[in-house]
Amino acid sequence: MAKSATDAAAEALALENVTCRFGSVVALDCVSLAIAPGERVALVGPSGAGKSTLLKLFNGSISPSSGQVSVLGQSLYRLSGRRRRQLQRQIGMVYQQHQLVSNLSVIHNVNAGHLGRWPLWKALWSLVWPQQVDVARQVLEQLGLADKLHARTERLSGGQQQRVALARVMVQNPKVVLADEPVASVDPARADDMMQQLCALTQRRRTLLVSLHTVRLAKAYCDRIVGLRRGHIVFDVPAASIDDQQLTELYNLCETTA
Repeated sequence: MAKSATDAAAEALALENVTCRFGSVVALDCVSLAIAPGERVALVGPSGAGKSTLLKLFNGSISPSSGQVSVLGQSLYRLSGRRRRQLQRQIGMVYQQHQLVSNLSVIHNVNAGHLGRWPLWKALWSLVWPQQVDVARQVLEQLGLADKLHARTERLSGGQQQRVALARVMVQNPKVVLADEPVASVDPARADDMMQQLCALTQRRRTLLVSLHTVRLAKAYCDRIVGLRRGHIVFDVPAASIDDQQLTELYNLCETTA
């Protein structure tokens, strides 16, 4: 049954019968999912399950082969180019590989979070004379990097670069935050800190959808856990109710490979 306009507007993120193919490979197969504003939802599952593909559908970097993708009550791929870009400004993305410009200073990478709002002249001028320095300094201070404001990004550790990527999203001030393996390059203690920062960022009905390999983090910091395997949703349950049997089936721990 198709969703009503009221139902669609009540969802921050939604997939309706979405299939995504890359040549002969089916990354997602007729997947439906709905996430309410303010929810924190974790995607878990083995490599190749479709987690990154699902996130890319929501940030508009790839299109579905069929089905409908909605963000903040709007059908993302039915919008004009201009209106889609306006909607994408409300979506913050934390990438596993950071997506930073390594030869620029930290302030420039953080200020990239403003680019959707700034006119071209201001963006170009900021490369010469950084703008809104106080805003960047404030978010970096929250992340323990205030002393790195003018450091070259390539000289930071992997964990520090991940926090710069998070600072970029913080200044963007989006309504939806998507995070693709945001703790992959940090140690366990820093992983908890990163998840705490993500949760703090998504207060005030901001929505978080995060892919994780560590189920412990998903249980500790998210409201729901969605298990993906081979392009299908295996389960979608409250984080507190996940059990070992579901995880065994998801990762198919008894399966042997040739």
